[in-house]
Amino acid sequence: MSTNTTITNGRNAVSAFTDGIRDRWADAPGWQRWIVYAALFVIALLLPSDSIGQFMSPYTDWASVLFFPIGTFVVLAIGLNVVVGQAGLLDLGYIAFFAIGGYSMALLGTELGLNFWEILVVGVVLSAVSGVVLGGPTLRLRGDYLAIVTLGFGEIVRQTAENTPAIGGPRGIAGIPHPPSLDGVMIFGVDVFHYGVLDPRPYYYLLVVVATAIIIFVKRWEKSRVGRAWAAIREDEDAAEVMGVPTFKFKLLAFAIGASIGGAMGVVWAGKTISINPNDFMFMLSATILAAVVLGGSGNLPGVILGAFLVAWLPERFRGLSDYRIMVFGGALVVLMIFRPEGLLPSRRRKAELAEGTGGMGSLGAEVAGPETHAAEGAAK
Repeated sequence: MSTNTTITNGRNAVSAFTDGIRDRWADAPGWQRWIVYAALFVIALLLPSDSIGQFMSPYTDWASVLFFPIGTFVVLAIGLNVVVGQAGLLDLGYIAFFAIGGYSMALLGTELGLNFWEILVVGVVLSAVSGVVLGGPTLRLRGDYLAIVTLGFGEIVRQTAENTPAIGGPRGIAGIPHPPSLDGVMIFGVDVFHYGVLDPRPYYYLLVVVATAIIIFVKRWEKSRVGRAWAAIREDEDAAEVMGVPTFKFKLLAFAIGASIGGAMGVVWAGKTISINPNDFMFMLSATILAAVVLGGSGNLPGVILGAFLVAWLPERFRGLSDYRIMVFGGALVVLMIFRPEGLLPSRRRKAELAEGTGGMGSLGAEVAGPETHAAEGAAK
């Protein structure tokens, strides 16, 4: 048996397993779904347990890792998935919106004395406006050209922060206030509303609540007329335009929603870290979040969450290997891409797009035929 046959059989077995789970979930009644949702929420609240942390992160503090990088990567991947996975627009500068949210928290908290919740609203609005400002002149571009422009936007934001003394320049901003505390509320032995310096668990619980609200919001958009318009644009923008879909408006909306989610995460993250500087918002972080989206299954929210979790967790789990941990992490990604090129948990629609040659990334890579396409061409000959 050849290596290609073995890989194909492995892919088919994994696909059959995941498709079976997806079919059972689609046929499940509503009450069963709500039970699963509630169970997942409770599990998320229980994750900071020390007994779990002994296995998941034996070399670092597990609760801190849950907030950053795991929780932060998950929320950023959800936001980027709106742009890349649902609308099919490649954004290589997504970290810029994370930076805008972070600097909003830093500046408004230290200079104007606003509290966390007020800044959260302002940060979301500023990030959404920034997404519109970026998307307005650039969303008429496609594919590689759009990717280059968004990459440039991300670097412009970082360089502006680094070269503007009024916002700290290369030293950044220190003394960022924490969210307001409300002492005395104990859950699982944790004062969940006491936001101090030593215990990262209250920040993680805050992040769980924010992430839950974002997931509900994104899923409602996905199942609405807007989500169907995004899917049409991703599959064939020209055909969608001919059929009456105002493609520019919906692409701009996707950019604004994705940017607002990145900004919200920036505000939460800055409220925890106390100080920020431009080096916190390097291009590599944008690339890592994009890798998480593609790895998990672009366009499928559970897959994106899983991909972000793995991308954030694996380097921490293998930290004991020192310099070799990145090699192990890269090897794990290569193996996953061999057996699941469409992602760990792809949606059926995106899986079909990959088979038809769209590369699983909307119009980007549409000229690259998938393996099934080559097989069909060979049979036709």
